[in-house]
Amino acid sequence: MQSKQFINFNNEINQKYRRIRQELIGGAVALFLVLLIGILWYRLVEGWRWIDSAYMTAITLSTVGFMEVQPLGDRGRLFTISLIAMGLISIGYIVNRFTEAIIEGYFQDEIKSRRQRRLIETLSQHYIICGFGRTGRQIAYEFNAENIPFLVIDASGDIVQQAQQLGYIAIQGDATVDATLLEVGIERAICLVTAMPSDAENLYTLISAKTLNPKIRAISRANSEEAVQKLQRSGADAVVSPYITGGRRMAAAALRPQVMDFVDGIIAGADRTFYLEEFLIDSESCPLVGDSLHDAKLRSRSGALVLAIRRADGHLIGGPTADTVLMVGDTLICMGTTEQLRLLNQILSPLKLKSPRIRKHPPIWE
Repeated sequence: MQSKQFINFNNEINQKYRRIRQELIGGAVALFLVLLIGILWYRLVEGWRWIDSAYMTAITLSTVGFMEVQPLGDRGRLFTISLIAMGLISIGYIVNRFTEAIIEGYFQDEIKSRRQRRLIETLSQHYIICGFGRTGRQIAYEFNAENIPFLVIDASGDIVQQAQQLGYIAIQGDATVDATLLEVGIERAICLVTAMPSDAENLYTLISAKTLNPKIRAISRANSEEAVQKLQRSGADAVVSPYITGGRRMAAAALRPQVMDFVDGIIAGADRTFYLEEFLIDSESCPLVGDSLHDAKLRSRSGALVLAIRRADGHLIGGPTADTVLMVGDTLICMGTTEQLRLLNQILSPLKLKSPRIRKHPPIWE
């Protein structure tokens, strides 16, 4: 498996940082022992006072060139030479390790890694994209355009850096491993998108994610009909085959060009006129539970059009009539302008004034 060839980016940084830190601590301990040996020698062997022993050891290790505190014999001078050598070796080792850490950027990488971990820990109800290839990039652009909180997992360090340069939260890791999913907060995520080129990787990631968070919504990419069936049986809420979907859309564009232009404009928000949005009927925030569409007067009050209603049991009502009753757990699929959808959101959820998601800009790859 290709992702097995890579080491988790954060773990690699942590290992380097821990190694440098241990080496610096080891050098500091060695320097302290040299200092202690010098003090004890001058105190116990030469018979000096503690303050004189500490002072002589300090000026010897620092090589400042001061005169001896008290006259030394041949034995004392030989020890002083040895003390200078041990001090130079210890200090040189510390300086070497510290310089390497600065040049290699270990401290900067660790600071960046810690900042990213703290940012990930603050994420909640976020989306996770596994794989940052051509499909993953487009998904990321769509999420970013609609201000969706998300992060990216990819096995390649170069690709992760590209994602980070685009301003995305991205980590290097194997998405099929539980530890990686836990690191990105799978238990707090609302949706997982597996967009890796390998059907096996998408399947393994889906199984791991559903095991760690059974309530998460999972969208998977498939390259064959057989993979579609396996992913669906494994718990995928939606399976998309780029080849099958692309072929259908191209055929529809050839047969019904005006319809496809209209639908694409609404879904992508490219014309900045109409948008599609979904609204969940919540018993705690929606005062219209139990009312019919006629009584709710959503069309006349907001101007938005209710295209369909999906019941809590999954039943889809296309083109609901005025007698259709709004029930708890219903998802309303609506079309309208930015202002119309905002008014509809206030009508359906006056206690939760969260604005509908409106695209910031068209994606680059349109």
